[in-house]
This record gives sequence, C-alpha cells and structure tokens, in this order.
Amino acid sequence: MRSSRAAGRSLADQLAPPQDAHPWTDWTFSAGWATQRTLDAILVQPDVMTEVDVDAARDSAGRWRHPARPHRIRTDIDVAQVPLFSE
Repeated sequence: MRSSRAAGRSLADQLAPPQDAHPWTDWTFSAGWATQRTLDAILVQPDVMTEVDVDAARDSAGRWRHPARPHRIRTDIDVAQVPLFSE
C-alpha cells in the first residue's frame, strides 16, 4: 500500500486553481479536534476524484475528528458522479 504522503504528492500534481465558482467557497475547516482555529484552505478545480481514509468519529457539529488522508486517485470515476456534501 502506498503511504498517504506519497498519495498526497501524487494528488498535488493533479490539482489546478479553480476556473469558476467553487462549491466550497465560504466553508470553514477546523484545524483540529477541540480547537476554535480554522485552516486556511486553498480551493482547487474540483475535477479530480480521490479516495481518502477517514476515521468515522465525528464531533457534535458533524465534523470529522481526525484528518482525512489521501489513499489513491480514482481515474475510473468522474467527479460528476459524486454528490456534493449538501445533497
């Protein structure tokens, strides 16, 4: 199995700045469990499908308690097949 660091580097090579309005504009992301600090997010063109490994634990607001780790790029799935978080 590839390390999540190697998978992250591979994913970074596939990313580009957004061309139009981004579906996550104005979202905030927690910097960690039990912290009020938010992450500075760099939005990218949402055209790369990636599997991630996540712990199923969530806090009372529904946020993941642990960071998602990239697993592999999915070239067999088009991003149009994936529902947005709000759907």
